[in-house]
Amino acid sequence: MSELKMLRSRLDTWQILKKDAESLEEIYGMALEEQDNSFEDDIKASLVDIRARFEAGITLELMTGEADKADAFLTIHAGSGGTEACDWASILFRMYSRWSERRGFKTEVLDMLEAEGGIKSVTIQINGMYAYGMLRGETGVHRLVRISPFDANARRHTSFASVAVLPILDDTIEVIIKPEDIRIDTYRAGGAGGQKVNKTDSAVRITHLPTNIVVTCQNERSQHKNKDLAMSVLKSRLYEVYREEKDRENAKYSADKKENTWGSQIRSYVFQPYTMVKDHRTKFHVNNIQPVMDGDIDPFIQSYQHFLWKGGTISSDDDDDTDI
Repeated sequence: MSELKMLRSRLDTWQILKKDAESLEEIYGMALEEQDNSFEDDIKASLVDIRARFEAGITLELMTGEADKADAFLTIHAGSGGTEACDWASILFRMYSRWSERRGFKTEVLDMLEAEGGIKSVTIQINGMYAYGMLRGETGVHRLVRISPFDANARRHTSFASVAVLPILDDTIEVIIKPEDIRIDTYRAGGAGGQKVNKTDSAVRITHLPTNIVVTCQNERSQHKNKDLAMSVLKSRLYEVYREEKDRENAKYSADKKENTWGSQIRSYVFQPYTMVKDHRTKFHVNNIQPVMDGDIDPFIQSYQHFLWKGGTISSDDDDDTDI
């Protein structure tokens, strides 16, 4: 039923677009025939809307990977920059939360480590059709350039945060985790959640001994629920590792293991001395930065999907923007 709903949604997109395009063509033909310019603004607005929906539909059609339709785990880590970086991580957290809201996706915070000025790290679960396929291009280092609100001298600062996106795997994609390969530790959860959270050892940390991968979860009050969520995250991370080992030259779902500092960014967000958001892989950029910060990242998602479809090579080369 889930697969049927997904296919129906994709089919409806094109049927509605076809109908709207044909209707617009009729209106345009009538306006030409009657030489009536009063329809011009409405026709332009309708054309912009149809083109936007067409681009969104094409983006979905390009998502053909076995995990593209899955829900996603999204993790943000503050990089070098201290308080600045922690604040930047919290801004990114807000951006992706807003993007999820705009799409009607459900989000849940699985683990959060707060720090002075913002967030040191956070992992959220995003549930929605093609969540992973749309977000997988967000994996990498994100750079912020701005006048620091924490600097009394109002100097310009550069901050970094890394984003990692993993698919939430269903039963059709098998990852075997042997009991003897993991160590499970429990401890008391910290942060918000009430007295019951902090009175019991409800938080769970799972270590996968062969790969030394560590995942934690303390969102739920129940130790069993936290364990299930942590195992789901571990399964997704192991899936990435195994895919890398299986096909290193074409690691379709692997995260870029780059240093969380200058020179390894995939995207820059510049507030000063001008405003611009630029993806260094696709070279796509926008100058109106506020909508992006409010979650309007679909143009970057679409440009990335088209970039991959055209056979683009993923890199973070800054050959033409050294001043940002």
